[in-house]
Amino acid sequence: MHDANEGRGNAFSTLVKLLAAAVAAGVLVALIALPGVGSSGMTARDAAENFESMDSRLDATPPSEKTVVYDASGTQIATFFDRYRESVRLDQVAPIMRNAIVDIEDYRFYHHGALDLKGTIRALASNVESEGTQGGSTLTQQYVKNVLVDRARNQKEYQEATAPTAGRKLRELRYALDIERRMSKDKILEGYLNIAYFGAGAYGIQAAAKRYFSKPASALTLEQAALLAGITQNPNAYDPIRFPDAAKKRRDTVLRRMQQLNHITKAQADAAIAKPITLDRTDPVGGCETSKAPFFCEYVKYEMLNVLSDGKYWSLPGKQQVEYVNKLNRGGYTIRTTLDMDAQRSIDSALRSAVTPSGNKVAAEAMVQPGTGKILAIGQSKRFGDTKGRTTLNLAADTAHGGGAGVSAGSTFKVFTLAEALDQGIPVNTTINSPQSTSMNFPICKVGKLSGGGPWPSISNAGDSEAGNFNLKSGTWHSVNTFYAELEKRVGVCNAVRMAEKFGLRKATGAPLDPNPSQVLGTNDIDMVHLAAAYAGFAARGKYCSPVAITQVVDPQGKQLKLPAQDCHQAVDSSVADEVNSILTGVLTKGTAKNVGGIGRPAAGKTGTCENFTCAVFAGHTPNLASAVAYWDFRGPWSHPVYGVYGADIPAPIWAQSMRGALAGKPAPGFTSPTKNFGDTTKVPDVKGQSVGAATATLKSAGFDVKVSPQPVNSDQPKGTVASTSPGAGSDADLNTVVIIYLSNGAQKNPQPGQGGQPPTQHGGGDNGWPWPF
Repeated sequence: MHDANEGRGNAFSTLVKLLAAAVAAGVLVALIALPGVGSSGMTARDAAENFESMDSRLDATPPSEKTVVYDASGTQIATFFDRYRESVRLDQVAPIMRNAIVDIEDYRFYHHGALDLKGTIRALASNVESEGTQGGSTLTQQYVKNVLVDRARNQKEYQEATAPTAGRKLRELRYALDIERRMSKDKILEGYLNIAYFGAGAYGIQAAAKRYFSKPASALTLEQAALLAGITQNPNAYDPIRFPDAAKKRRDTVLRRMQQLNHITKAQADAAIAKPITLDRTDPVGGCETSKAPFFCEYVKYEMLNVLSDGKYWSLPGKQQVEYVNKLNRGGYTIRTTLDMDAQRSIDSALRSAVTPSGNKVAAEAMVQPGTGKILAIGQSKRFGDTKGRTTLNLAADTAHGGGAGVSAGSTFKVFTLAEALDQGIPVNTTINSPQSTSMNFPICKVGKLSGGGPWPSISNAGDSEAGNFNLKSGTWHSVNTFYAELEKRVGVCNAVRMAEKFGLRKATGAPLDPNPSQVLGTNDIDMVHLAAAYAGFAARGKYCSPVAITQVVDPQGKQLKLPAQDCHQAVDSSVADEVNSILTGVLTKGTAKNVGGIGRPAAGKTGTCENFTCAVFAGHTPNLASAVAYWDFRGPWSHPVYGVYGADIPAPIWAQSMRGALAGKPAPGFTSPTKNFGDTTKVPDVKGQSVGAATATLKSAGFDVKVSPQPVNSDQPKGTVASTSPGAGSDADLNTVVIIYLSNGAQKNPQPGQGGQPPTQHGGGDNGWPWPF
């Protein structure tokens, strides 16, 4: 038996509710005669007085969509979203689904306007009789609310769209009245089904059907449709993955409602209710972590953020950056890229077969197409992710594309001083005495606002064998540091830096290169994407094109976004580039990378070993593909050097393997032969009477290859020393010539040419053969 005071309390509570309901009903009835409603926090009188002047136009464009990224062949490689949604037309939704959502949410939807007076009064009366609440919003009003939530750009706008206030409801009604005038009922229902949240990260009916049942919305069954229709009232509480019992109870409520409205029979409802909830889930995946080319994907992501922000993304405060991230995730863009999955698979295989993904040592590589600047692949030995042993840092890219501060370029940077020397007309046969170590003082110069030149107190070669006389070919093939220091002094530090800048090089951070004398050895920290693009410029006969990953972006309405203009220009005369390529081919056949064994087609490249073994690098190219590889310790190159590792040891073999795979089945064109005379010929040194070792070193330093005849000849020189060479001493010969050494048998004091086994005094040399077969 209830206490009398409790009874009086319940009666008073009911009276208060009735009064509140009467007031609310009065306001709503009064508003029916008005065309719309607007702001929050207003009184009924305010609403009536200001209703006419309030904004009523709601932009009913399609809701936010996922952004999809495609490779060069049109295959999807990634999606970006924070709200998994796939919009569909109403005729692509099963009729039973349409019935279910209307029956449970707004069964008089097709018979009333923006406000359902009967439904509102019914809800008010129901709320008076119970401690709970019953919604009175129409589907149109719910559609409006979802649109406002979807358009919220920040927390404040989201709170305004969801605040439990009369003002919010009035604003929704104001917009709903306008929507009802401009859109058909079917279009409103279509819009609602595409924008409503169905729990578990699924926005819209198509996403929900795939999320829970791995099927399109057009194939939903009765019990599946009823389950989805019931979720929208409370997507968290009725999530069938986490709360299957609550979800089933709600589903059964929908089924009974559909039976009550004669859209299904009792037998159909009973049969569906008897079935348990059976899910066939497809978990939505997005972002770069699930991509088969995650680091290329990261590059594209940041490139898109720069596109959307007109290049201002990295200069914006964090809150504004978030807005552009949301724009990417919700914009529904179709992004076409330059990715070549064959090249990507080749890079990934080469990197991870050489460097353990879980270790501290890392290798990163980028491939760029000459003549276009298209980035074909980006990869690294470590796998993508934020768990232990993985990284989301795009180590091959610059800071602006998700990379770090870069790594030293090592001696791969010597190519720009070489190009500058050739461009200035310094002959290839210029011989420079290059000691094991030296010091120099460079003239002061300026590049932009930066001063260059000054003292370089300590310059050393990698090994004692690199000391001697070298020319532009042999000095490059053997990567002689002291030779290049002197060559840089002759061309000018700042001129060498400007040449690198012509090929798009800056620091990985975006800062200009430091014009210090040591820059010729690659002391500026750069990224592999731009290093590969620079070498692609030489491959394209001096035409440099800035690296590009995105070829087209289309919004959901089919409008193409304007992409940044690509920089393509002739960085150096084609004849100079041809000569650079000719010299760099010798690195793979005669120089520091000769042990790599080539890649089965014409190729050129340059090894690089960074200062104090902080890293090792290789960059190289064919006429139709360029690539750059770096290897270092992930924990920090200066605190954890990779002692004993040179550019030819790990980076060059990775480069060779990845290039072979990426170019498999592709044409194998050769480089254009230089037609301009760059002073490639020089006189053969006189090495008569020297030991084989001394003579070989002298000839190689002059730029020649050397072979020793297996048969000694009659000569007045001491036995075992050099009797003569072919071509002979003092002859003008091309630097590609093979010089043959003939050793003395000490048996003849005054031999005559052509007699007693003496070899001919002259021979064309080169790689065309010996004077006679051996």
